[in-house]
Amino acid sequence: MADAAITLRLTIADPVPGVRYSLQKDDAPFEPVTTTHAPLSFDVPIRLTDDNRFLGPFVRREGKERRFVYLRIGTSAGDHASEWSRRAKVDIHDIPPALLDQARAGRTLEVVLPGKGKDGTPACATVRPLTGWTAL
Repeated sequence: MADAAITLRLTIADPVPGVRYSLQKDDAPFEPVTTTHAPLSFDVPIRLTDDNRFLGPFVRREGKERRFVYLRIGTSAGDHASEWSRRAKVDIHDIPPALLDQARAGRTLEVVLPGKGKDGTPACATVRPLTGWTAL
C-alpha cells in the first residue's frame, strides 16, 4: 500500500487580532495570514505511511516518536514590524489510529487550539489543544 495523502486542520479559536500567523514549511513561513477576531484555520497536507508515520515538508521531528507541526507567529511568520517572534508546536504523533484510518478514507482531522496564553499574548511553545482531534 502507498503513502496516504491526508489533511490536518489546525484551528486557532481566539487569535490575537492583527498578528501574522503561518505554517512552517521546511524552515520558512508558508502562506502567512494576519488575524482578525475570528478563528483562523490552516489545512496541513501530510503523507501518512502504512505504519502511521507522518511525512512531508510540514512535519517536524523530535526523537524517535514525537512528530509535530509548527505555527509561526509575528516576525517568524514574516511580519518584521511585529513585537512577537514565536512559534507554536502542535503535536500530531498522538492522533489515535482510528482517526488516522478516517483520514485515510478522506476525512479531514481537526484540532482546536488556544490563540492566547495566560498573559493574553499569542500562545507559543507546545500548545495544548482546547479539544481533541476530530474527523470532519
